[in-house]
Amino acid sequence: MFLVGLTGGIASGKSSVIQVFQQLGCAVIDVDVIARHVVQPGYPAHRRIVEAFGTEVLLENGDINRKVLGDLIFNQPDRRHLLNTITHPEIRKEMMKETFKYFLRGYRYVILDIPLLFETKKLLKYMKHTVVVYCDRDTQLARLMQRNNLNREDAEARIEAQLPLKDKARMARHVLDNSGEWSSTKRQVILLHAELERSLEYLPLRLGVLTGLVGLASLLYLLTHYLLPSP
Repeated sequence: MFLVGLTGGIASGKSSVIQVFQQLGCAVIDVDVIARHVVQPGYPAHRRIVEAFGTEVLLENGDINRKVLGDLIFNQPDRRHLLNTITHPEIRKEMMKETFKYFLRGYRYVILDIPLLFETKKLLKYMKHTVVVYCDRDTQLARLMQRNNLNREDAEARIEAQLPLKDKARMARHVLDNSGEWSSTKRQVILLHAELERSLEYLPLRLGVLTGLVGLASLLYLLTHYLLPSP
């Protein structure tokens, strides 16, 4: 099995593309969902965040107040780095747990929905394929203004706050162009899924695991056959 990192930008259509992959039966892991999960009360990251930033980052019910925490690390690289050192290892552990579940179920590949895939680069080394859901700037702006009921200035500010889609497209192995009709985008998703399904890149890991299991079974046989007393 191999991992496919999928990203996009605001109003690029990433969520709609993911829905198509899911309809095709693909395994999808949302890293943002995992990031929210690992900071819930009772988890190690939650305790360490409170120790590092104080109880003022907590809501009345004990959950992390994401807005307050975001304000604390805003324009403070040291604090942002501290938060990342707390959360990123926990996110990776949960990500690998979810991935292993899909591996056991026989999936050839797993899609990881990672909004900041190219910005942080933390998870890039784990990805065999990278996919960007792209649309041109004018289309992105028009969709964002309509979807969020924003004026042009506010919409442009939100787009400018992100890494440009054209830059992400240059770094990605696959680009799904969502600038035009949705039927065209959907056709691109179906073709990419077929390409990934045909890929044999999942074989080395699966063969390695099978070889390991065979070796373990052989070892257990030798131990029981030669070391344990006969009845």
